[in-house]
Amino acid sequence: MSTLEIRDLHVSVETEQGPKPILKGVDLTISTGEVHAIMGPNGSGKSTLAYSLAGHPRYTVTGGTVTLDGEDLLAMSIDERARAGLFLAMQYPVEIPGVTVSNFLRTAKTAVDGEAPKLRTWLSTVKSSMKDLRMDPAFLERNVNEGFSGGEKKRHEILQMELLQPKFAILDETDSGLDVDALRIVSEGVNRVHDNTNMGVLLITHYTRILRYITPEFVHVIVSGKVAEEGGPDLAAQLEEEGYDRFLPSDQPLS
Repeated sequence: MSTLEIRDLHVSVETEQGPKPILKGVDLTISTGEVHAIMGPNGSGKSTLAYSLAGHPRYTVTGGTVTLDGEDLLAMSIDERARAGLFLAMQYPVEIPGVTVSNFLRTAKTAVDGEAPKLRTWLSTVKSSMKDLRMDPAFLERNVNEGFSGGEKKRHEILQMELLQPKFAILDETDSGLDVDALRIVSEGVNRVHDNTNMGVLLITHYTRILRYITPEFVHVIVSGKVAEEGGPDLAAQLEEEGYDRFLPSDQPLS
């Protein structure tokens, strides 16, 4: 079993006015095989947590620790974090002109594993995963995310996750912009990898609709950069009914 442990994490982001504190002491422990949902209003720090763990240079860790199996994750470069077993599915996947999906996937797999996959078995594995995700094999010859719809971009993210088989997947609002069919297909992909590899999942979302397909064991509510409440699936249902008003000062509007 692997463990991702976050202790008293403080993170700032650089703005025109100077550093702005976003996370103000987050504590969280995730083990492989577990599904954790991170919920909260806009601007609460959910995505900041995701990108800080992945090593985005815009975010500066000003305090606290993050360890993966006892190793200092914050001391690792971005590629070292990926090789250690961390995966980030972005809310807004970027386009990579001039790089085909086929080359991108094989290069990523080679970088994470330290050796290139055997071509014949690799292509079979890739096409099998694409079939499960309802992706046309013709996408392999297209440039990464260029001209992809929102749903196609998100399915491509899950395809990467399925092929790389990380210890922990951070899914940053993967449900945003998806129609009902795409949401179901993406969710099935996450569940399939979770069940087959014992992957740990940190699922960041505003809404409970994706939680109808991916059932979390733990729900954490982040408000104003801190974990305001924790519970099980019932907490998500309560948030669907009540919203986040009870966590906010009476004079603070929701974003």
